[in-house]
Amino acid sequence: MTSATMNGTGVIRARKPWYRVLYIQVLIAIVLGALVGWLFPDLARSDWVKALGDGFIKLIRMVIAPIIFCTVVSGIAHIHDAKKVGRVGVKTLVYFEVVSSFALIIGLLIGNIVKPGAGFAGTPDPTAVATYVKQASEQKPVDFILHIIPDSAVGAFAQGDILQVLLFAILFGFSLLVLGDRAPTLRRVIDEATHGMFGVIAIVMRAAPVGAFGAMAYTIGRFGPQALGNLLGLIATFYATAALFVVIVLGVIARAVGFSIFRFLAYIKDELLIVLGTSSSESALPQLMEKLERLGCSKSVVGLVVPTGYSFNLDGTNIYMTLATLFVAQALGYDLTWGQQATILLVALLTSKGASGVTGAGFITLAATLAVVNPALVPGMAILLGIDKFMSEVRALTNIIGNGVATVVVSAWEGELDRAKLNAALSRQVDPSDIQTAVTTD
Repeated sequence: MTSATMNGTGVIRARKPWYRVLYIQVLIAIVLGALVGWLFPDLARSDWVKALGDGFIKLIRMVIAPIIFCTVVSGIAHIHDAKKVGRVGVKTLVYFEVVSSFALIIGLLIGNIVKPGAGFAGTPDPTAVATYVKQASEQKPVDFILHIIPDSAVGAFAQGDILQVLLFAILFGFSLLVLGDRAPTLRRVIDEATHGMFGVIAIVMRAAPVGAFGAMAYTIGRFGPQALGNLLGLIATFYATAALFVVIVLGVIARAVGFSIFRFLAYIKDELLIVLGTSSSESALPQLMEKLERLGCSKSVVGLVVPTGYSFNLDGTNIYMTLATLFVAQALGYDLTWGQQATILLVALLTSKGASGVTGAGFITLAATLAVVNPALVPGMAILLGIDKFMSEVRALTNIIGNGVATVVVSAWEGELDRAKLNAALSRQVDPSDIQTAVTTD
């Protein structure tokens, strides 16, 4: 008897054989990429292999700005209540700050209990991190605020800056609210454009296994298993801490809202594997927005929470900031007081804002945090330089999970979570590379 499933159009379709399921293809590609990087490092370090991963990420980024614009504008235009947008925004930021604080505290507690940097015998090279220190010193809060405002609307789309596109989309959405009878035609065009963009994403997702293979092969080939040697303790501690945060903190939050964190992780497994392979949470942003809408979250909440979360809700980056700061201090023989550790919490809450899911951003924000806590710690960043690529994968994974849970929570908080849709979606597999399903996402 042939197994079957129902797609987004309500049509019964034969279930794909296992070798055509996207997440299995991506998983196999990651394993093969790691093997190629380990056994054939010279080949894995080639520009062509690197281009496989970079090319896939560029394909995804190509449609991020249009999808955010269409989703946010459509969501706001269907609200008919300007006050609701502000209310959702306030609730979102409150949630972000509370959960970010939990992430920072967990990183601090585990760092003090495990002490991964104690007894480290390595010697840091200050020149190796000079570029990151310079970038961190140039970051100022006022510059971050001004950067949200694009020089031009076209420039925001051309550069693919998420926050700039989000700002323009919110303003455009509000303008449709006051257009009255003239708005429906333009709104329908934007709605249909959103469906078209989700279709583009479904097509691009067919290349996900190739991108994951190239990114993983290049990473292992360039840094090699030896990069994990002396610092394996820190990597294991960070991975375990991130897992504890997801299972305990996000798990409790999910249970309070009425769903299982494990079923949610299974629901977004395709996106998690793509993030694991590419080390960038941006590579899964469009698919995550699409899946959250199918999960029963309202379009307006998805459009506001997910893009904002990519700059303001970086749980993985927050855990990394406190854990890595303590590691550097312990490795260099500095005994940080509780007052200095409290400073880490306050400073990290600020410096982590604006760090995107792109590889290396967390390393720059770490430099800013160390400089404030104790400038003498900054050269110690060089100890972490060789393994930052491996750390960035978990940062990105934790970030995307946190933003997904946040969207469901805010939707429930607003009374706009379709519980029937939520339960139905969590109990079935959704293939993000299925074009018919993607273009019918409502």
